[in-house]
Amino acid sequence: MPAPYLYRAASDIPYFSSDGETYLAQTQLRDLKKTRELRVLSQEQFDSWQTYGYVVVPEAITREAAGRLLDFAWDFQAMDPDRPDTWYEDREWRSDLDRELHVYGFVEAYQHQLIWDSRQNQRVYDAFVDVWDCEELWVTLDRLNLNPPNIRNRSREHIATTDRGFDINLHWDVDTTLGVLPQRVQGIIALADTSAEMGGFQCDPELFRRFEKWRALAPDDRDPIRPSVDPDEFPVVRPELKAGDLLIWNGLLAHGVAPNTSENGVRSCQYLSMMPALEGHEELRRSRIDSWQNLTTPGWNGTLLGDAHKHESLRYGAAELTELGAKLLGSESWHPGAGQRDL
Repeated sequence: MPAPYLYRAASDIPYFSSDGETYLAQTQLRDLKKTRELRVLSQEQFDSWQTYGYVVVPEAITREAAGRLLDFAWDFQAMDPDRPDTWYEDREWRSDLDRELHVYGFVEAYQHQLIWDSRQNQRVYDAFVDVWDCEELWVTLDRLNLNPPNIRNRSREHIATTDRGFDINLHWDVDTTLGVLPQRVQGIIALADTSAEMGGFQCDPELFRRFEKWRALAPDDRDPIRPSVDPDEFPVVRPELKAGDLLIWNGLLAHGVAPNTSENGVRSCQYLSMMPALEGHEELRRSRIDSWQNLTTPGWNGTLLGDAHKHESLRYGAAELTELGAKLLGSESWHPGAGQRDL
């Protein structure tokens, strides 16, 4: 089977990708030498990002903006934050995946104006410029999360356990057995303050720090995306997040989502990342524009299903984009007149 065609990112840094999710580069992000001045991260934060695989940007968006997005998530899900009985209403499942997404608390909205307001926020964009050392970025068309306590029809007991492969508690976003490790960056914005018992993002920074040494000694038949490590030697941590904080992590950081074991707390966030722009990938670029313009469910990830009750295309129209937002979508080029026409 032939290798997928790789597209060069619209950048002076040689990033290549076939899908806009994972990238090949001459230098791993953890070893990157900055060519641009840091915009948002301090040098201490950047050094920690490269050492431990994640960084928290305080108040990337305002608490007020996070609160408006949280209110939207509650409304979109037809759930009342003051009535826990509305969090667990019975529903029919389109598939096993649909049920799993409900357990995990995903909100199938991708293109609302408030979601785009976070995406085209200058401080959020500048933070991703810092970690990629690249200005020409595209934003991922991702969703929200609203995860009440994992009981009743949201209990993780409804999800079959497996011995290998994806594990919501701890996994890598890339195949770590490959000879050339791909680059991937992900992020979340907290929509409310999150306490430890509410679950949410957790990760293994010590494993990231010692990853190459650990990998060299690991068995050849180990799981490529699920780590098996001594938790005392490689402890899992849960970074504290306040409403509006942005957490960015490297795809080579083992991470996951802890269950919500609180009595009535609800973990909430927006999934938001940015990657080097693949302006030459015309099919991908047009699909992104169509999703924004017509509110079609994004096709870049097979777990994006669209809302089963009332699709977002039936609820509101296309979001208004700023000049930065249009470039982050791909409807305008980062380099007009350089072979990529604007739409």
